[in-house]
Amino acid sequence: MFSPRTNAKRFFSFCLLAGFAFLSSCKKPTPTLSLLVWEGYADTSFIQGFEATCKCKVVAAYMGSSDELVAKLRGGAASNYDVISPSSDVATMLTRSGLVAPLDLSKIPNYSQVSPTLTSMPLVKNAGQVYGVPLTWGPNPLLYDKTAFAQMPTAWADLWDPKYKGKLSLWDDLSSVYMAAQVLGFGKQDPTAIYNLSDAQLEQVKTKLIALKPNVRKLWTTGGELTNLFQNHEVIAAMGWPLVTNQLRKAGMPIEEEIPAEGTTGWIDHLMITSSSENKDLAYALLNYMISTRTQKQLSDVTGYIPANPQAATLMTADQRHGLHLDDIDAYQKQIVFWQDVPRRAKYTEIWNEVKASQ
Repeated sequence: MFSPRTNAKRFFSFCLLAGFAFLSSCKKPTPTLSLLVWEGYADTSFIQGFEATCKCKVVAAYMGSSDELVAKLRGGAASNYDVISPSSDVATMLTRSGLVAPLDLSKIPNYSQVSPTLTSMPLVKNAGQVYGVPLTWGPNPLLYDKTAFAQMPTAWADLWDPKYKGKLSLWDDLSSVYMAAQVLGFGKQDPTAIYNLSDAQLEQVKTKLIALKPNVRKLWTTGGELTNLFQNHEVIAAMGWPLVTNQLRKAGMPIEEEIPAEGTTGWIDHLMITSSSENKDLAYALLNYMISTRTQKQLSDVTGYIPANPQAATLMTADQRHGLHLDDIDAYQKQIVFWQDVPRRAKYTEIWNEVKASQ
């Protein structure tokens, strides 16, 4: 295990080598690294440090769902990006797709600091090779405006109450399908069963979600969109991200975040390098930088997500560690059913589209 200072020196040396290789090229005097990632993963508060050290420019595009990421990559856009941040629901599929490159972990010295619980998972491994680096993880919690509730909601099932007509927002994502499956009890015996539902169960999920539609003012697709819906007092509750909680609390909104009685789904986001990237050395430098102790702490400050590198906790206050559940991490994880590869993803998508199209 290396100290943060040793890792910083190794990272600086690595960046110098990567920067030298790219700066020596007449094609790109100032190399540009293109990202397709979730919101918050290219915030200037930490990306500027990478740009300055590696003498490069980072350009980021943001995605609103895992399906959007896959659609862009399969639609020919993979060559436009060097680094992507797939979640655990599509990461396994991408390792088999040929769209991402296997990693040489010797080029990512900070990988040894990442939580063994995360690196031991099979999500980004295929044929003995590793294709992704865990970046951060978290739940899809219930968010609600505390001032709008006389009695605080404690279960997803509460959202079906007719008194919330036109006051909720639903994520335009398969996570809404998973949530309804949990409400129907399909994950009671085996929590991961919600990722492998039968046709009959999916029909029940569709019926359940259609019954919720009168309460849904709008579907949200990006974290910024949901933040605005709360700030404009258009909605009072929704499935959201800790990133939205973080943004709203910084803006002074009385937002509360809850893992409901049925539990919730969650994700582990990884960084991957596309097979078509022409900037792989610089991409490796970014992966190493993003899982360093300091950057992980800065990333958590921005997003409210839980760092993949547990050493980031050493740079946090006691209140920060408590707020991220780093002092009860095992108990917290047990409430989350992490996204997995969905064998019949096309069928789930069909059901979700039928819900959206229903009147």
